[in-house]
Amino acid sequence: MKIEHFAINVENPLEMAEWYVKEMGLKIVNQSEIAPFTTFLADDSERVMIEIYKNPADQVPDYRNMDPLLLHLAFVSEDPAKDKDRLLQKGAALVSDDLLDDGSHLVMLRDPWGICIQLCKRGTPMLAKKEKNGA
Repeated sequence: MKIEHFAINVENPLEMAEWYVKEMGLKIVNQSEIAPFTTFLADDSERVMIEIYKNPADQVPDYRNMDPLLLHLAFVSEDPAKDKDRLLQKGAALVSDDLLDDGSHLVMLRDPWGICIQLCKRGTPMLAKKEKNGA
């Protein structure tokens, strides 16, 4: 099995989708302009998606007060320091910036809606790169 998407109930899905496209390089695969404003965002591998929506059937969690260890979205970053500085200028907030003994650089931020995003540059990559042609 492969992961298709991870879904989260958020306060402002359309505004959030726009930020993730512009600032995180995600691509809108499908988006509804009517409630619950369901939006599927794909990463550049076009193999994994995040689904965001505002569904009143349940609460929007208090992401701002959640510990990052409870929930975060992790992104591969070639230059976490540079990406951190850029995202801070675009409304993100710094949580932590760690250099690990194995050479990894992990930066934890909160997006403008309080959801934790992690920028990861691993000393040893955990996932093999695959070609977009299906390899």
